Amino acid sequence: MNALIETLRAIVGEPHCLVADADKAPYLTDWRGRYTGTASAVVLPADTAEVSAVVRACADAGCAIVPQGGNTGLCGGATPLAGSAAVVVNLSRLRRVRRVDPANNAIVVEAGVTLVAVQAAAEEADRLFPLSLASEGSCEVGGFISTNAGGVQVLRYGNARELVLGLEVVLPDGQIWDGLRALRKDNTGYDLKQLFIGAEGTLGIVTAASLKLFPRLRASATAWLAIADPAAAVDLLGRLRAVAGDRVTAFELVSRQSLDLVLQHIPGARDPLADAYPWYVLVELTDTRIDAGLEELLEEEVGQGVDAGLILDGTIAASTTQAAALWALRENISEAQKREGVSIKHDISVPVSEIPRFIALAGERLEAAYPGLRIVCFGHLGDGNLHYNQSRPVKGENSAFIERTAEVNRIVHGLAAELGGSISAEHGIGQLKRDILMFYKPPIELEMMKILKRAFDPEGRMNPGKLL
Repeated sequence: MNALIETLRAIVGEPHCLVADADKAPYLTDWRGRYTGTASAVVLPADTAEVSAVVRACADAGCAIVPQGGNTGLCGGATPLAGSAAVVVNLSRLRRVRRVDPANNAIVVEAGVTLVAVQAAAEEADRLFPLSLASEGSCEVGGFISTNAGGVQVLRYGNARELVLGLEVVLPDGQIWDGLRALRKDNTGYDLKQLFIGAEGTLGIVTAASLKLFPRLRASATAWLAIADPAAAVDLLGRLRAVAGDRVTAFELVSRQSLDLVLQHIPGARDPLADAYPWYVLVELTDTRIDAGLEELLEEEVGQGVDAGLILDGTIAASTTQAAALWALRENISEAQKREGVSIKHDISVPVSEIPRFIALAGERLEAAYPGLRIVCFGHLGDGNLHYNQSRPVKGENSAFIERTAEVNRIVHGLAAELGGSISAEHGIGQLKRDILMFYKPPIELEMMKILKRAFDPEGRMNPGKLL
């Protein structure tokens, strides 16, 4: 190991090969603080050539590798295992925007570029990169591709998988695959880039990506609407899409419990409405035309929703500042939960039509098993993705409840599967769901995944203990 570390220092420079415990510490714990691992070293290469050399050196030494980006993942996928002697390869120094091609609506960026920087580079070219996450200021390209991130605009633009045109990847033996072709059509066999999207660094290290751009949005209308129940939200979504089509960019569901945590823990947060209601939706319409008439359209549909009994109360943002304040309520839910304490977290998806049924049945089953628990439910109703989390409101009782995680998971994941859904919509598998994936994936799917893993990484050195 000492010889390997000396080799790594020669490749990336001594300041970028961290071996002291204090220097490594920030890279060894996940964002939630749930997982803390160990590593022989943390290396921060500056470009793809250095990543390749680092991977080749680790391969020659038989050392495991944990790829890492902004370390904002929620399932421990970028955190080494406890007791591990792996090398963490952090991509944060790969920060170049290599090329912007407005005519082709494409941008080529390196893995360490933050999501907000991609958005800014697109805007400078009068274009839009639509992926939007609460962690966009710190999450990085390699990470959101490796976890197939979703976010709030999947309803209109799709998740990361649908936004990637090509990839550059360092394979487990150190070879570099340049698949950065920014083509919409390339019918020449297997679409290899798809193997690395959502693979959580288990097949190789994404070092750069060609991403899709879109026309820049020039008009938006945002509303915070109180509703009686999730069934009303699904009905309202259908009505809005019938008249506005793909201009419905986001449609977020927020429970009162979720809003209460934000109001309690996030300074400056204010309830948009005078009265409290059990459920809310945050709606955003966007268009590329300034004179799209979105405010008028939204006002008309809200009025009809009130008349139909779907909307109980609401407010439409009168400025971009007000819209940002409404979005801050939604985007700060995870941070508020973190400040409140540990909870049992779920990131499930079901068909949109099944969301009311899932929420009703899951609530009934959990309340029957654990009377008095707190359920924090919110998420991207427009694409069927719910963040569905549980805890005890009394802190002294919560530790004992967290120990029942496996039982709670069986209720929540079992119901999601029963309704034709998934146990992971956008957060990935990582360490958190690795051991339960086998119960919800058909054996033939798991075997195909293992075949791919063996083909790319026969020695099992790439991000061991994750996903599979």
